[in-house]
Amino acid sequence: MTQEEGIHQQTPTRPELLEGLRDAVFGGLPSTIADLSRLVRIPSVSWAAFDPARVAESADAVAGLVRGLDVFDSVEVRQAPIGDTETLGQPAVLATRAAKNGRPTILLYAHHDVQPPGDEKDWESSPFEPTVRGDRLFGRGAADDKAGVMAHVAAIRALVLTAGRDFDLGLALFIEGEEEFGSRSFTNFLRTHQDQLRADVIVVADSDNWDIDTPALTVGLRGNVTLRLTVSTLAHASHSGMFGGAVPDAMLAMIRLLATLHTEDGSVAVEGMLARDGEYPDYTESQLRHESALLDGVTPIGSGDILGRIWSKPAITVTGIDAPSVANASNTLAPTVSVKISARVAPGQDALLARAALEKHLRDNAPFGAHVEIDDVDTGNGFLVDTTGWAVAEAETAMADAWGRPAVEMGVGGSIPFIADLVELFPEAQILVTGVEDPDSRAHSPNESLHLGVFQRAILTEAVLLARLNERS
Repeated sequence: MTQEEGIHQQTPTRPELLEGLRDAVFGGLPSTIADLSRLVRIPSVSWAAFDPARVAESADAVAGLVRGLDVFDSVEVRQAPIGDTETLGQPAVLATRAAKNGRPTILLYAHHDVQPPGDEKDWESSPFEPTVRGDRLFGRGAADDKAGVMAHVAAIRALVLTAGRDFDLGLALFIEGEEEFGSRSFTNFLRTHQDQLRADVIVVADSDNWDIDTPALTVGLRGNVTLRLTVSTLAHASHSGMFGGAVPDAMLAMIRLLATLHTEDGSVAVEGMLARDGEYPDYTESQLRHESALLDGVTPIGSGDILGRIWSKPAITVTGIDAPSVANASNTLAPTVSVKISARVAPGQDALLARAALEKHLRDNAPFGAHVEIDDVDTGNGFLVDTTGWAVAEAETAMADAWGRPAVEMGVGGSIPFIADLVELFPEAQILVTGVEDPDSRAHSPNESLHLGVFQRAILTEAVLLARLNERS
């Protein structure tokens, strides 16, 4: 069955319902943007080095918005322990409403924590002062993922305006507070609140759209392996003039080791890190250059279909390095150098197997007998959506209604590892990965932004989906 055939077999959305939802979303957009702006002003960075009180403040603000909907039986701010420790994770918002008259229950997920802003000199406006320029709202979290939070809130508001508060659809809302810090208490939170979170359909609003005019349903995500690699060659620093040329410094060893991770064309060269086959929409090198900000003269890496490289093959990136800075450089041989490695794992491969392959490669290829230490390891599995389920057809119908064109089923090169936890705990639930971002949103980067037209259409999509499920037996 083709995508369009799946949509056409769905019962069309009633025209009067669609028009009412459209009016409700458009009429409520100014207050929705104002609420989003208030959330963006709260610097809710969940990383350990930042103030947890601001994450708690953000959770309370989200809970206030959810209580203001006046449709949930319960709204709570809750925390769960991290792993087997007594340390609590960041606060999340949990709200529930029981289904009636045989209607399904839908769980809406987003996260209210954000990435660190980085160097404010790289921002054209203050990262935590939401600023509209043209048709975009700029600010840290404006897209990822406080816009996802507000898409849920605004869609429920639109549902209430068209169906009243006494609707039959069951609702659960889970707004996480530490997604950007690895969702370290996520599994415990799910297990503690499993009965409250159980649903027929789960919407994860934390992904991308094809472009500002075309919606997308994410049907594939890569997994991930992150680790800290430390290479040591000396017991202490030594004079580079006295011993250079005879003694390998840690930086030389690290550079040589990292160079073994890729082939000449930039493909991953780690035996045991796998790729998968697939079919991909048209995507040109010029589009890649524009969306990734590739500099003139710099060539893409890898081989094969461009989207295949991003969606279905592994990738390895060095995202940080601990070494003497240029400003503090002295004429010494560095004894130890550490780097942070972020590897993306093709969907379908077990992330633990990819981790083992990567660690083996690093140990086997250490040059000059350099000592290798690997720690601070984190893994997460990828995700592939079963697109034959009725919820996918419902979502794509809602997207076509809201955007005026069919959705693209796309993979994403990034990772949302906690989806594997959702699959494990709720195996019968159908999972839909949606989002409010577009290729120019620059999530995690300076000048992150939300396209307000995309935002409006994303809200309407979810409002239509909720309304359709409210009428579904």
